[in-house]
Amino acid sequence: MSSLFTLLAAASVAAIGVSAIPNKAHAADAKSVVLVHGGFVDGSGWQGVYDILKKDGYDVTIVQNPTTSLADDVAVTRRAIAAAQGSVVLVGHSYGGVVVSEAGTDPKVAAVVYIAAFAPDAGESVSSLIANPAPGAPVPPILPPVDGFLFLDNAKFAKSFAADVSPALAAFMAHSQVPWGVAALDGKVTAPAWKAKPSWYLVATEDKMIPPEAQRQMAGRAGATVTEAKGSHAIYVSKPKAVANLIEKAAKGVKTAAQ
Repeated sequence: MSSLFTLLAAASVAAIGVSAIPNKAHAADAKSVVLVHGGFVDGSGWQGVYDILKKDGYDVTIVQNPTTSLADDVAVTRRAIAAAQGSVVLVGHSYGGVVVSEAGTDPKVAAVVYIAAFAPDAGESVSSLIANPAPGAPVPPILPPVDGFLFLDNAKFAKSFAADVSPALAAFMAHSQVPWGVAALDGKVTAPAWKAKPSWYLVATEDKMIPPEAQRQMAGRAGATVTEAKGSHAIYVSKPKAVANLIEKAAKGVKTAAQ
């Protein structure tokens, strides 16, 4: 099972894989967007993206995952997909990328969008992807688990997770962390959606949680349409316009591909 950092040594293999991926077109008229948050946070961070998408005419659902286990989070996300109108653009941030990779095989999902997110292959999990970090790679300040749940060190949260968010908001995010279940990190994807659905990926170039180069390699392996923007791991909070633009490109790209 490969680690995230093993991917960094496989650039040429990833490039070959991208050229071999077939056109993955799906149903047109994707006007529903389902947003999935990652670990340590809840869905409220999507507010800026939500406001832009709603103004532009999209039906938007924000999933509130318990982040207790991958199975639980996928179940909540699938209920949101079922309740959405028509075809869905499914969006995941960070660990949310694992959730959408597993839930995105739903027939209603037209495209999958990754925002500074893990994009695992079959049999991979967050735990396997972050194993054996490369020398010099940023190491997230995750505290030892308590009762099976993880937190980031409050004092280091802003620098590692939200360096470009206002200090007051970053402090609030640090002190309102959602416990992230170790079982969620260990959850393995069975059949990643990016192998069957068109995908888009936003690389956060200043990310201190998931190295940007690792993001690029996962995006390349998935054959995703890639955009890069200067931002921290919390780019969905700090740069909502860049995030919303990519989501809208995905929605329009699906429509174009289906015509």
